[in-house]
Parts: sequence; structure tokens; C-alpha cells
Amino acid sequence: MSGRRKLALALLGAACLWPLAALAQTQIYDAKTRTWVDYDKKKARQYYARNNQPPEAFRMQTVPFRTAEAPGTIIIDGNQHFLYFVQSGGQAIRYGIGVGREGFGWAGIVRVGRTAEWPTWTPPAEMVARDPNAAKWAAGMPGGPENPLGARALYLYDGNQDTIYRIHGTAEPWTIGLDVSSGCIRMNNNDITDLHSRIKIGAKVIVLMQGAALYKGV
Repeated sequence: MSGRRKLALALLGAACLWPLAALAQTQIYDAKTRTWVDYDKKKARQYYARNNQPPEAFRMQTVPFRTAEAPGTIIIDGNQHFLYFVQSGGQAIRYGIGVGREGFGWAGIVRVGRTAEWPTWTPPAEMVARDPNAAKWAAGMPGGPENPLGARALYLYDGNQDTIYRIHGTAEPWTIGLDVSSGCIRMNNNDITDLHSRIKIGAKVIVLMQGAALYKGV
């Protein structure tokens, strides 16, 4: 077993291979009732319609964060729907994210191979085959506000190989905090634009998600 795979297993606690139990329901804290409440697609759209932003927990903020990873590393907690961009001094910038829906979650260690502004979206062949809406863009959808990749994209590589996974913006900002994607990590456009301005090519990306498949390249 390679050192990288051992590290991934250690970070996850075990080799969590799909299919396993479905991921836990997203919850948010209600300060008025001082209770945790379920946060599903319907409630997410209603919240965003009222506030034009996600719940406070999923907004960009600097938080205390202890890790042995170097500043500039991205650590993704898929179960809690947070992306941490490690800073010096025991801190990280935390962003809210949307992650893979049941059956599309994954975990592993990759790197940022390249980035793009207002990227073209080209759905993979598997998505074209199962999704009629994706099929019409099989040759590529130009970048723009309606593009599923949003304002920016970080392309995740294993060595020199594109994994097909990305960290990207979204045309559906109300989905932040939910399990909704086909495996990519989505952020609202303001947040991915901010992260894009800070990230360096080659940056390490650690993706943690209980009950998900380990990326085969790890």
C-alpha cells in the first residue's frame, strides 16, 4: 500500500467504501429556538429567497483551525459541508460548500492542477449518457452566469492526470450546504472567486467524507 493511500485511510479512520449508509441530513443552528434543525433543498431555497445568501455557518469566515498541513492547503469536510483554506497561526478561511449526492461522494488526496475564470463546462460521457440536460452540452457549454461551473474552477489532479473532479462556482447558490452534485465541490461565486485569488497551482487538496468512495488515484 502506498504512503498516500495509508495517509488517506488514516485521515478517514477507515476505508469507507460506497455503497454504505446515506450521509447524515444537513442541519443548521436556529439561534431563535437554540436548536438544530434539518436543512433540505426546500428550506434552502426558501432561506436564500428571503436572505439572498446562505445561512451564517456557510458564509466565508476565518476560524481557529489546528492542522499539521501547510498554509495554502485545502481541507474539505464533506459531511459538514465546509472547505478550509489553511492559514498560518492556527487559522483557516472556512467556506460553505455543496458536495456529491448519495452515491457520488468521494474522498482522497489530490492537487490543484490548473484553474480557470468563467470556465467552459464539458460534461463527462457518463453524465451525458444519464442526463438529457447535459447531453445537449456534450461539446461544451461556454462560461457565463448560467454555466454549472460558475465564475471560477479549480481542476483537481492526481499527479498529472485530471480526476474530472473540480472545486467550482455555481448558478444555484441556494444549494450550498447540501448533498447535490455529481461529485464536484461547489461554492457560491463570490467564495470561489476569493479562493481562486488565493490558491496556487499544485496546492494539496484533502477531501474527507464518511461513507464515500476513496478516489481510485489515491
